[in-house]
Amino acid sequence: MKKRSKRYKALKELVKNKKFNNFETAIAEIKKMSNTKLSESIDVSLKINLKKIKGADNSLRTVVELPNGNGKKIKVAVLCDENKSAEAKKSGAEIFGSDDLIKKISSGKIEFDKLICTPNMMPKMAKLGKILGPKGLMPNPKLGTVSEDIVSTVDKVKNKFSEVKNDKDGNIGISIGRKNYTDKKLLENFKSLFETLKKDKPSMFNSEIVKNIYISPTMGPSLKISFKDI
Repeated sequence: MKKRSKRYKALKELVKNKKFNNFETAIAEIKKMSNTKLSESIDVSLKINLKKIKGADNSLRTVVELPNGNGKKIKVAVLCDENKSAEAKKSGAEIFGSDDLIKKISSGKIEFDKLICTPNMMPKMAKLGKILGPKGLMPNPKLGTVSEDIVSTVDKVKNKFSEVKNDKDGNIGISIGRKNYTDKKLLENFKSLFETLKKDKPSMFNSEIVKNIYISPTMGPSLKISFKDI
């Protein structure tokens, strides 16, 4: 059994009998519990009842555009041909290249968190599928990582985009910001998350399918929020 610190136990006891009717009251309490020196993230977790979803429409993998970002630093690589190199450099991507970048990736040198690819380079990506696929780094138009507009895409990947997917047990987790975010910014990100999920998978996001919703700081206990209160 996982051991908990005295600080954690004290925080757990503090909210033991409290009820939170909406996100606003919950986030205020969560920020009070974020009392470490670390820049704790504020995370949202959902438990989906996959057994109640009809057919095979029970998998989710999409990108949420958080208006205020989640505060995480993302190292981006851009795969493009030489005539796009200047644009890639201007975009703020830490790594960019063409065949030279493909060789690095093929040799196992993956020094980035996200890879953006221009459409004309996608045919060359085929041989990298076995390397990038298992790591979830393969560029995908549906995830916004295949684009001709390098500058705009790098900006969104670094500052706004956050990938969301459920595991085999129906769990979904995403960071919606940091403890130093204002309540307003966290609320805007939270609403953007649910609007995207409802639009992308309407059959998955309703009161019958979503079993539980929790919000928590990195180093603290979680608070449960009712679906009907969102």
